[in-house]
Amino acid sequence: METRYADFFASLKTKTILVIGDVMVDAYLFGQVERISPEAPVPVVAVRQRENRLGGAANVALNIKAMGAEAILLSVVGDDVKGREFAALLDQAGLPSEGMIYSNDRITTTKFRVIGNKVQLLRVDEESQEGLNAKEEEMILQGFSTLIRKKKIDAIVFQDYDKGVISRDLIQTVIQTARKEGIPVAVDPKKKHFLEYKGVTLFKPNLKELREGLKLDYHPEGEKLEAAVAQLQRTLQADIIMVTLSEKGVFIRREVEGEATSWHLPAQVRKISDVSGAGDTVISLAALGLACGLPLPQLAEVANRAGGLVCEELGVVPVNPERLMQEVGQTP
Repeated sequence: METRYADFFASLKTKTILVIGDVMVDAYLFGQVERISPEAPVPVVAVRQRENRLGGAANVALNIKAMGAEAILLSVVGDDVKGREFAALLDQAGLPSEGMIYSNDRITTTKFRVIGNKVQLLRVDEESQEGLNAKEEEMILQGFSTLIRKKKIDAIVFQDYDKGVISRDLIQTVIQTARKEGIPVAVDPKKKHFLEYKGVTLFKPNLKELREGLKLDYHPEGEKLEAAVAQLQRTLQADIIMVTLSEKGVFIRREVEGEATSWHLPAQVRKISDVSGAGDTVISLAALGLACGLPLPQLAEVANRAGGLVCEELGVVPVNPERLMQEVGQTP
């Protein structure tokens, strides 16, 4: 197993992953709370630090880059102040901008988080959830076509936050092209397009998304979880379903020519600081595992551990590759 992990980590620098989906700016106010406001029963945060970070699908790209692979984003943001801040963050992170589209008809999704005494006190979202207009849709489809022709893409990630960038036409075009080119596709879904990702390689909902997507009126555990995942797998005709179960770990099921195999990987005991961005990290490592041909049990293990590691950090951060290597028994 260690040899397989060693080969995996060594091969990452040769891989290129295309990340398609909703990007955003994660804006933070960090400060101290020492009193309650006289105006309302709310804490007063004395701001000590402001910080902008890449979020959403851009955090997936950051995780992929952190692991040593190349990540290319394909998305649409507003041609506005936050859009320019997003472009600057991309440049600072060393991520290419060739797949980014800046539109006068959209605003850039921004999540403002207020952190007091190392605890998140409030989040304010500024966003539009409307789908792309015809011009933007044409631009993103053309962008995909161009990137596929110009680059050797080893895997594709759909990171869907239901903010309007991903459409049915985009999903179908990407999946059809990927199947033709032999490129694995991994999906981190949301509710709106949940059942439209037919024919993907790996589909990764969390438990809440699984329940909502299948309209289940019960909490799936044990045999019921296996049955629900099997139902979803038949519906999507996906090779692999990977359900994240929060503190209970990950459940993964593969079906090949009617033969199904499943695993349940428990979560590691950790001191949780913030679960923000954990799903981004899990899908990033899963896509890298697909790109490198990592055996499925090891793919699930490395993705599960990576997701746990980022939960120990405050705010949305990419995985630390050295710590991940130590977690799976490799020497950085």
